[in-house]
Amino acid sequence: MITHRARSTRRGTPAEALRDGQSTTLAPVCGIAGKVVVEGQVEQALLDSMCEAIRHRGPDSRGTFIGEGAGLGIQRLAIIDLDTGDQPIANEDDSVVVILNGEIYNYRELRVDLERRGHRFRTRTDTEVIVHLYEEEGHRCVDRLRGMFAFAVWDRRRRQLLLARDRLGKKPLFYAQAPGVLWFGSEPKSLLQDPEIPREADLDAIDAFMQFGYVPDPLSSFVALRKLPPAHLMLWQDGAVDVRRYWRLVYTPKADYGTPEDAHEAVRECLLESTRLRMRSDVPLGAFLSGGVDSTAVVAAMSMQSSGTVKTFSVGFDVDRFDETVHAREVAELFGTDHSEFRLEAKAVEVLPTLVWQYGEPFADESAIPSLYLAEAARRHVTVALNGDGGDESFAGYDHYFAGLVASRLGWIPEPAARAVEAASRAVGGEPPRFSAARRARWLSRATTLSADELGTFMASRFDERERAALYTDDFRSELDRIAPLSGPRVIPRALESSDAPTPLERFLDADVQTYLPSDLLVKMDIATMTHSLEVRSPLLDHEFVELAAKLPASLKRRGRRSKVALKDALRPWVPDAILDRRKMGFSVPLAAWFRNDLRELPKEVLLDRCSIDRGLFREQAVSALITDHLEGRADNSRRIWALLQLELWFRSYIDGPKPEPPVLSAR
Repeated sequence: MITHRARSTRRGTPAEALRDGQSTTLAPVCGIAGKVVVEGQVEQALLDSMCEAIRHRGPDSRGTFIGEGAGLGIQRLAIIDLDTGDQPIANEDDSVVVILNGEIYNYRELRVDLERRGHRFRTRTDTEVIVHLYEEEGHRCVDRLRGMFAFAVWDRRRRQLLLARDRLGKKPLFYAQAPGVLWFGSEPKSLLQDPEIPREADLDAIDAFMQFGYVPDPLSSFVALRKLPPAHLMLWQDGAVDVRRYWRLVYTPKADYGTPEDAHEAVRECLLESTRLRMRSDVPLGAFLSGGVDSTAVVAAMSMQSSGTVKTFSVGFDVDRFDETVHAREVAELFGTDHSEFRLEAKAVEVLPTLVWQYGEPFADESAIPSLYLAEAARRHVTVALNGDGGDESFAGYDHYFAGLVASRLGWIPEPAARAVEAASRAVGGEPPRFSAARRARWLSRATTLSADELGTFMASRFDERERAALYTDDFRSELDRIAPLSGPRVIPRALESSDAPTPLERFLDADVQTYLPSDLLVKMDIATMTHSLEVRSPLLDHEFVELAAKLPASLKRRGRRSKVALKDALRPWVPDAILDRRKMGFSVPLAAWFRNDLRELPKEVLLDRCSIDRGLFREQAVSALITDHLEGRADNSRRIWALLQLELWFRSYIDGPKPEPPVLSAR
């Protein structure tokens, strides 16, 4: 039985709704949940509870299906086909039912082909192409989808569930298993509505979080939950689970474009197409604009293909080192956008409970703060925003790529000499300020002592192995030793080993595409925007655009300190050199200053509280030293302190109490 609520209250199958002249179902394009069982039925009350936990992802309507041992639910944010696009959606005879979180950008082209094959459509929505494509091609339907998605297809005849996640990992999908039962959902808090799922922290995942600042897939911070990795699908039938990878980014063989100019033209054409596809919407649409190369590329492509004025949004700070609004303003004026900018101050105490609660797992990327505020501000004007995520990973935009290459080439330095240099740099005392020359020198001296795998892990680490060993209590270390081998430390080496990239630079890029991009950057943006019911689309993460970039020679990505070579050169006919060649700033926040001023009491009050110390994970003296050294200016430990805060407040929100609830912080 399919039900839909908010704009419609009548219950019945899609066929009945169609015969009565009504829309099919009321559900979300932005949050899905469900449960399937070998025996018995899924309770409507549980399904409603799972949907209610993610209402923020899709406030427009709720739709559910219950039957034959399956329960599917969705909270919909209406973007396309506002009147008849409600979910779940079924095929012509109601034997296949689908729920979708995300967007299928090539749905119009797929629909034309499916109609030629005799399929009848009831709606204009992108979701409906999935059920008909599944009828034609089964689980291989994912191969033809171009978009961001996490979806579930219930085959009623086979009693088989298909779960699938998009190639780059734009949309999340968690699941839990028990004998004869499978749960799934867009966020952990949805699955945790079922009391059958225990709320126990996964120490392997906690160790990985301490290392990277995020929990990499397929791990989850909960023992009972796992993440379906990007580019994977899952088939569940009669309690048996089969997880398969359906796509992998490849870097060889390299494409032959003849000349660099031909390559630049290919980049421009693919950028325009991927942006055009993401401008399909029946609701107001805009763009995030930082003033950097990637967001500038997207705004340029939008402006060239928009019939009206593009709306753009940026966020700034009162600390010049972190403020890019003047650059965003310059790009906005260049393309004549309707531009809005917002200022952010040290209000982390206000946003921390929301941040911890919404992310559902410990998450230490501090740029989640401005992302939350930017999404909230943009949502007052638009329902969909495009952004520039993905450019750094495709075109080698991060400075650590250059540093990593330098370190790998300096590997000929005898290890004793390299370690002596590192020891001398540490003798100066403390952790140098972020972005400082002293910080880079210390980083490089340590990096030259490492193997390729160790270097990749070191570049991605917030707390490296030695720092974690000094921080962990004996009891915590013993527990980690008991569950060895740990998955976290192997995340980067596995990504490097699986890559077919022919150069060290491209192997680093591929490792980030497999780890940092889906587990940090895309999680950050998905949760920040869905918290405010805003959908964000990323043209530079179109899988065809990413594939094009991967096949370019490494020399067209980075040459020494010059990054994003092909992308910048492709944009030069549209954008002045002064904008393209400006030094990269990155999207960060002035945590160091905040923790020494407005928020100086917060770390001590939370991290040295008896609740935190008695948890038994970290040495009290080590935590106290981190805080004191930062407050007294001997070190910049701001990002490490932030990670510890995120972890402790996650424990209080999701593990400590009788039921998950947002943390409460004292007002200041």
